[in-house]
Amino acid sequence: MKHIALRTTAVLACLFYAAHASAQTASTNQATAASQPATPVGRVVISGAVPDEATKAALLARLREVYGTGQVVDQISVGNVVAPANWTEHVQKLINPNLKSIHKGQLAVDGSMVAVRGEVSSEATRQSLASGIAGSLNPTYTVRNGLRVTASSQAVLDQTLANRVIEFENGSALLTESGKRILDEMAQALQNLESKKIDIIGHTDDTGTRVRNVALSLSRAESVKTYLVAKGLVPQSIATSGMGPDQPLLSNASDDGRRRNRRIEFRVSQ
Repeated sequence: MKHIALRTTAVLACLFYAAHASAQTASTNQATAASQPATPVGRVVISGAVPDEATKAALLARLREVYGTGQVVDQISVGNVVAPANWTEHVQKLINPNLKSIHKGQLAVDGSMVAVRGEVSSEATRQSLASGIAGSLNPTYTVRNGLRVTASSQAVLDQTLANRVIEFENGSALLTESGKRILDEMAQALQNLESKKIDIIGHTDDTGTRVRNVALSLSRAESVKTYLVAKGLVPQSIATSGMGPDQPLLSNASDDGRRRNRRIEFRVSQ
């Protein structure tokens, strides 16, 4: 969910509460801050003060162009404020689809001061957003980049699993106690991924027939899913598959290699 707050001193503030960003608008002379309560995911709430109806209409039109008419909540007041020269045009340039790559953040314009903060998925995105904002403004504006890079959903899962092997009883899909302890940690990580779709993939070593190993790997993936659902995950968010011995990490010539190949992988669906 996104909030856009307009303020009486040429202040534009956008609060990003969901997977998309929002924009905010304002005008110049006296500064007043406004904080917005959370609203439904995906909405853009624009509030504050602008000098005239033409400015309001222009900003609302730009927001609706970027986010969709039904996603914009208008809480703008008109009058008793003064905007800098060409302020509306500059604000319209700031409200663009690139903002949608910011999560849980804010875009704020206070006169000629522009500040952006929030979470992005990579350093390249962080730099690109900041340079794009600066490039859309004239040299009288100052841009402060408070964006921070956060780990991707896949990185969160990989770091939680931490190269550990979820173990099962020999030749079966029955989880060991150590396997359950790892899954307790994975359940917590998965619950923090904001309803991402997850693939659980089972693998085996090459001991025995391929047909049996494919079936065993799928049974183990299903066993993991059952355990995670019991911990509160939504069944529809989890898909399972079994690769059997076809994708080994290491050679099956050693005990350690075979142990590492008998594994469960977690992948964020694309």
